[in-house]
Amino acid sequence: MIAGLPLGFAEPLVLIGLLTLPVLWWLLRMIPPRPRRIDFPPTRLLLEIAPKEETPARTPWWLTLMRLTLAALIIIAAAGPLWHPPLAATQSQAPVAMLIDDGWAAASTWDARVRTADEIIARAADDRRAVALIPLSSGPRDISFEPAESARVRLHQMQPVPYTVTRAEALPAISRFLAATHDVELVWLSDATDLGHGSEFVKELARTLGQRPLTIVAGGIPGPRALTAADNAAGGLSVKVLRAVSEFEETGTARAFDLKGLSLGDAPFAFKATDREAEARFDLPVEIRNDIARVEIVSERSAGAVQLLDKRWRRRTVGIVSAATVDTDQPLLSSSYYIQRALNPFADIRLAQGESPTDAVTQFLDQKLPMLVLADVGTISGETHDRLAQWVDDGGVLVRFAGPRLAASDDDLVPVKLRRGGRILGGSLSWDKPQPLAAFSRESPFNGMPVPDDVTVTRQVLAEPDATLSNNTWATLADGTPLVTAARHGKGLVVLFHVTGDTRWSNLPLSGSFVEMLKRIVDLAGTTDVAKSEDEKAGAAHEAVPPSRVLDGFGTFIAPPSTVRPVPTDYSGSATADHPPGFYGSSESFFAVNTLAVSDRLSPLDFSPLANASHEIYRTSEPLDLRGPIFLGALGLFLLDTLVVLVLGGGIQRLMTWRPSRAAAAVMIGFALLALTIVQVAAQNATGANVPPATLDTRLAYIVTGDSEVDSISKAGLAGLTLFLAQRTALEAGDPIGLDVAHDELAFYPLIYWPIVPGAPRPSEDALKRVDSYMKNGGTVLFDTRDAVVAPPGPSGETQSPGMVELRKILSSLDIPQLEPVPRDHVLTKTFYLLRDFPGRFNSGQLWVEALPATEDEEQSNRPARGGDGVSSIIITSNDLAGAWAAGSDGQPMLPMVDGEPRQREFAFRAGVNIVMYTLTGNYKADQVHVPALLERLGQ
Repeated sequence: MIAGLPLGFAEPLVLIGLLTLPVLWWLLRMIPPRPRRIDFPPTRLLLEIAPKEETPARTPWWLTLMRLTLAALIIIAAAGPLWHPPLAATQSQAPVAMLIDDGWAAASTWDARVRTADEIIARAADDRRAVALIPLSSGPRDISFEPAESARVRLHQMQPVPYTVTRAEALPAISRFLAATHDVELVWLSDATDLGHGSEFVKELARTLGQRPLTIVAGGIPGPRALTAADNAAGGLSVKVLRAVSEFEETGTARAFDLKGLSLGDAPFAFKATDREAEARFDLPVEIRNDIARVEIVSERSAGAVQLLDKRWRRRTVGIVSAATVDTDQPLLSSSYYIQRALNPFADIRLAQGESPTDAVTQFLDQKLPMLVLADVGTISGETHDRLAQWVDDGGVLVRFAGPRLAASDDDLVPVKLRRGGRILGGSLSWDKPQPLAAFSRESPFNGMPVPDDVTVTRQVLAEPDATLSNNTWATLADGTPLVTAARHGKGLVVLFHVTGDTRWSNLPLSGSFVEMLKRIVDLAGTTDVAKSEDEKAGAAHEAVPPSRVLDGFGTFIAPPSTVRPVPTDYSGSATADHPPGFYGSSESFFAVNTLAVSDRLSPLDFSPLANASHEIYRTSEPLDLRGPIFLGALGLFLLDTLVVLVLGGGIQRLMTWRPSRAAAAVMIGFALLALTIVQVAAQNATGANVPPATLDTRLAYIVTGDSEVDSISKAGLAGLTLFLAQRTALEAGDPIGLDVAHDELAFYPLIYWPIVPGAPRPSEDALKRVDSYMKNGGTVLFDTRDAVVAPPGPSGETQSPGMVELRKILSSLDIPQLEPVPRDHVLTKTFYLLRDFPGRFNSGQLWVEALPATEDEEQSNRPARGGDGVSSIIITSNDLAGAWAAGSDGQPMLPMVDGEPRQREFAFRAGVNIVMYTLTGNYKADQVHVPALLERLGQ
């Protein structure tokens, strides 16, 4: 294959013929001289004949170039050029070992990797060579060879994992495998993405391989994109979009969803040619942003393209109330100004404007804010005081800043008992100099912060010493007096800064520590941690919560596998095999684990240490043979060359001197040949146009109802089932086809899905006769009323639903056999999967099939074998099967499941597989004749 182009040659050695082009150029430079026209008067015959010998003339350069091009095209066509050729085959007969990157970065282009691996396995099967599949997520697990067909089955069972694969963990197993294998053809199906320690793996792999040849397959398909570092900042929620390759401009869209899967908004992003990082920003109101639980890249199917958000990403709304008159006279010197500037980066601020503190507190309580800040607000009494106390008991966080009004009040909504008046530099309880901060309490949220050495306090509100003062102190001054105190009230928290929120009593509001202290307090707002004691919080940090639902490698929510372990509530890393991405804990207080951590970045993998490796790209389509177009071009050049020779050699003039009869005959023959060619081509095109696609491969079909929404769901549902069949079975069906029951031929389709639409026009009698003939000749129609949840209650309620009433009108003109609910031992329950019921979007409806006759002496368990290989011509359900199978272009389900268990959609697909296999194979599963022979062969 030519580097950078998806072009290859079946016989590349033929291209050596291009070396003969210079010789052809030398030969083609000469052309015989053009004949001269000489008058032939007998008397001057000897005088007019030139006595000298003439030399050939030179061929025009453009004619030589055209002939060289003709020769080159013939040589290239003989070499068998292919567009998107298969991987270059080696002459080695050694077994094949494939290293497969199966992390989340491979998920978005997983089909291309499976296609390439299939080609390699097919080549090995033709040569009867063994195959070893080495998914790099398997770690140190031992590697062994297996037959090519077994490897193909295992390949189609593989799925990408939803976390970053540590490739180095597989190196010990690869080393043991290569040490025990003398000759092997190695192929690495790589995602070409480095998510950390990738270069170390390549270097170690190069040392392990030594001089062994290796083929690296990478490129030719879009690289992965991922989301990380979500930030619910002021004005909008932003998320970083990452990519590994920075060679071209790229745009895309990120979409936000809530916990129910409803779309809340889109955010565009754009990469410049040199960028590997972009930003998508959702400009939504804070109430909507706080409902976002999932952000994903549209049309990117991978766990890395999903960012899950829990309560930690919710932006708190904080109300600020100040009683100081300076807030209106000199707003830039007020406490509310400094507090607002400190809270702006991580909270939405609502500032009381022109209202009394009591009215402002009442207004904020009505808005149900999670946190209030009172700056130098004295006593709050009456109903407002009671409501504020109840709000704190219910989980609110109240932060108070001292000041002259608070120092002179007798308010009980403070964490500790206060002395009246306060302490001031130069007063009766004065310091010799301003006091710096001493330390932060280990039990406080400030634990771990560096103690600033530039913060000093000149005045404070003192606390009355008692036995609980030390337990309620979060920060102290150098003399041991408290700077910040806090106490729990019910489920809530009251925090007091013993200084003002401005610079009158201290320079704390000017320091970065002030911002960090408020940030840590805001993090407590709206969480259950507020109601816990410090000992309980310490124990909760080591508490582990079980998984609720996790992501698979394609970024779709699934039920947690049995291998998933509970995650600690203080877990902050990226997803692993034990802790895959998803939601953990209960729905009231869930915890999100994401595929990528905040600091993770993508970069291209450096393959340079593997100097002996050859490089290939992934194939995204079937090989296209270019010999036909090239030979056609060569034929055109040949005809053009012939015309040029005729012109230069005078042949056109000789043709003009032909007799009219001969010229007319030649023209008639030419037109006849042209007409014959046109007729043949038209006949071929007409024949090809009249051949239905279903005659070339197996296809599922659905009846077009005229309702665009129902028809789109039917088409998407059968397309999803077709894809599931290709992934789980050996059936590779074509795209589903919509049928007009009145005009289209039905006999080509083994199974026709007919969604019932109440109120739709009833098919004509002729159309119903065609359906009846189709069913009697071996076809199966699957009628789906799609209304199991609206059926009236009662034993026969399902038969009284609107869809079933409409279906009875259609079936009244058909010769329908006796029907019964699918028995537990029916062939449909074991055709491919073992099933107990056949759910769709709903799981409350029955599946009805043709009742099998039973003789008096025949046991009920043997009934499915009665029909030979016959198949029920009619199947009826109300569970909306196509709605469960339907998926959009981005791979996400189009419709939600109704009142189902987490795996109901998987069981709906399995029900579809059983129905398709039943219609294609009959009831061979019920045949017990060969069971003894099979058991004997299995050694049982």
